Amino acid sequence: MSDPAGGGESGSAAGQDADAASEPPRRVPPLRGDEGEEASEGGAPPSAKRARVNEESPAPERGGTGAAQEGEAAAAEGEGAEPCEEGAGEGEELPAIGGGEDEWRHNGDAGLDAPEEEGEMKPAELHGGEGQHLGLDFTQNPHMLTGSWSEYSRFPENYLKGCKWAPDGSCILTNSADNVLRVYNIPPEIYSYNWNALPEMSPVLRMAEGDTVYDYCWYPKMNSLDPDTCFLASSSRDNPVHVWDAFYGDVRATFRPYNHLDELTAAHSLCFSPDGTQLYCGFDKTVRVFYTDRPGRDCEERPTIVKKQGQRGIISCFGFSPCRSVYACGSYSRCAGLYAVQDGALLALLPTRHHGGLTHLLFSPDGNYLYTGGRKDPEMLCWDLREPGKVVFSLKRSVSTNQRIYFDLDQSGRYLLSGDTEGVVSVWDTQTAPLDGEEELLQPQLRFQAHWDCTNGISVHPFMPLLATSSGQRQFPWPGDSEGDSASEGEGGGGGGEAMSPQETRQDNALSLWWAGPLGSAAVEGTPERSAAVEDA
Repeated sequence: MSDPAGGGESGSAAGQDADAASEPPRRVPPLRGDEGEEASEGGAPPSAKRARVNEESPAPERGGTGAAQEGEAAAAEGEGAEPCEEGAGEGEELPAIGGGEDEWRHNGDAGLDAPEEEGEMKPAELHGGEGQHLGLDFTQNPHMLTGSWSEYSRFPENYLKGCKWAPDGSCILTNSADNVLRVYNIPPEIYSYNWNALPEMSPVLRMAEGDTVYDYCWYPKMNSLDPDTCFLASSSRDNPVHVWDAFYGDVRATFRPYNHLDELTAAHSLCFSPDGTQLYCGFDKTVRVFYTDRPGRDCEERPTIVKKQGQRGIISCFGFSPCRSVYACGSYSRCAGLYAVQDGALLALLPTRHHGGLTHLLFSPDGNYLYTGGRKDPEMLCWDLREPGKVVFSLKRSVSTNQRIYFDLDQSGRYLLSGDTEGVVSVWDTQTAPLDGEEELLQPQLRFQAHWDCTNGISVHPFMPLLATSSGQRQFPWPGDSEGDSASEGEGGGGGGEAMSPQETRQDNALSLWWAGPLGSAAVEGTPERSAAVEDA
């Protein structure tokens, strides 16, 4: 078992800021001061324990966080969130955490406290009036606010593999090819509409896994005011499942799945149960369920094949119904199955409609519909779970690789967003789909160019009109025009020096933050224009 908090991190943090000069120009303000360098100093263990980042910036007042949380709850209620998704996870037994009362602040608190400063507005008050939630507005292209790209130029071909907002909206989690999970805070300037002063984002936490990260997820009851709930889980090749502390970047607990030969095996997918008491892990024709208050190897095994009947293949993704005791499993056998939470009994096996293995699935907030998407498959499907096997409508996107391309729903379930391998983000209004009648192809309401390379991750903020996108993919060199193919021939002045692909000019490894709400005149003037409308062919 490797030491994920140690040696693997040096490769991602040892680069110099000069490497960023080779990145494509971006219309956002430059990195503020030496934030990027400070994050990489002090060796691997100090760099991982980034809760001390509060020493680098003024600490917020405690009172502001509580006020922000009240606004957050009101915003979630105005967005139409289901009541069964609410709760702070009180009374649950969780893995023990080291740390005292003096280190209570989560690394996302700076963003939550920012609106309390004089002359600034809370998110719910921006252009919305008192107590009115500011919703998503897709009548125009979202505006890029800031992002992080220098961080991913320090390691060759360090493309991202997705991004996920924390459940309380305080920070963003990313995964990248260097096997490092990074946590970013929301820039406090966003709350005050001071967008012309937004710096490039720098991670406040780096958590290095020992090998390729297969999957990662937040604890669903994560709350910045309760440090015991601030953790996430990740699974990597040839390693057990690690639970990371979201304050310090330390491994808080380890879950060790073993196969029938008593060999350690890695989980291909992860998902916490909605109440956070269980961690579901996907394997080949098997789901293993661990209890979060009992780290170790003890688990419940739930085969997906019983008497040669059931769901075959590696379980590649999970989803839990928000209002029913049902969870869905997607597999690389191109199908999805519905299971009972109590005992894992198979309730329904959806028909095989996808052309590639499933990589992501989502339930609608009311639990009546299930959205599925696969690799090398341009079609996403919306299933009506009240009539298992019925497809309500399909959605098209460009997916030409095996890479996992995430999609996401807003809290109301109205808008579904997805990137594609061409860097385009599409937004569909699911309320325009006919709920009765024949299946049809739903056309996107909006399409815009978010990145120059594959947009593989997209995540909608829990209560603000903010989007996070991640981009990049593995690039392969193309053969040159000359017959020589060695590096020495290229250095000698021959045509081999031109052997790299034109795709290099499309490389775009970045995390981007977008404003998708109403815009004031001051905001428009100070906002960098990154997005461009994409006309339908």
